Amino acid sequence: MSSWKSRPLGIAYQTLGWIAFISWSFSFYPQVILNYRRKSVVGLNFDFLVLNVTKHTSYLIYNAVLFFSRAVQRQYREKYGFDEMIPVAANDVAFSMHAVLLTLFTLYQVIIYERGNQRVSKTCLSISAVVWISAIICVILASRRHTWLWLISVFNLIQVVMTAIKYIPQVWMNFRRKSTVGWSIGNILLDLLGGVMNFSQMGVQSIDQRTIVNFYGNIGKTLLSLEVVFFDLLFIIQHYILYPVKTEKFPIISEEIVAPSLKTRDPSEESMNV
Repeated sequence: MSSWKSRPLGIAYQTLGWIAFISWSFSFYPQVILNYRRKSVVGLNFDFLVLNVTKHTSYLIYNAVLFFSRAVQRQYREKYGFDEMIPVAANDVAFSMHAVLLTLFTLYQVIIYERGNQRVSKTCLSISAVVWISAIICVILASRRHTWLWLISVFNLIQVVMTAIKYIPQVWMNFRRKSTVGWSIGNILLDLLGGVMNFSQMGVQSIDQRTIVNFYGNIGKTLLSLEVVFFDLLFIIQHYILYPVKTEKFPIISEEIVAPSLKTRDPSEESMNV
């Protein structure tokens, strides 16, 4: 098992990781607080939330299993080298657990607060169903051959794909409404900081170990950081440049544009109640 060659770099690794944990974890709260103050979730895309549950649950499975399972760690080192460090840190597991809980709590807010005519689209539900059915099939296949590293890599891939998909409904909703009201920019700023810190943490490990194995050995974490930075910058452009907040506190949002889904069809054909 490899260890840190430089103590300062090891400390920097832990520091960056926990800064990422704090940033990403606190990024959930501005939206939760905004929903509570408004007693409304109008402007928050429900497809984003549902896809987020699948994303964070998949990421939790990957992080927790690789961090705690010696059998999976052995398979990792057999594949990438016995002197390689495990690319998952305690802050990764802590973040994933927190993310699942806060996303579920935000879904609870959707149930109890005013949501207008917004719905979860059938397209979103179909995507989620296909993903979980595929995951179950992979679990059955892996259990026969004991290919546990391959299995959690599938969950890591799921979270990468879902990260890319989950942002699209909110980007599209902001574009159609020409507004970001109801979507917390505080969430985005903290999310961006977490993505940068997460990528920097991997860079520190790579410098210390003089290898880039951790980047492709945990390709999910690498791609996650890049995706987060890309979409957060897009949201920042929408909020501050394209659709700056007006003087009205909460503008009236018409029924026609408040519930865009992953497909641009009539809501009665393409959506259902939460």
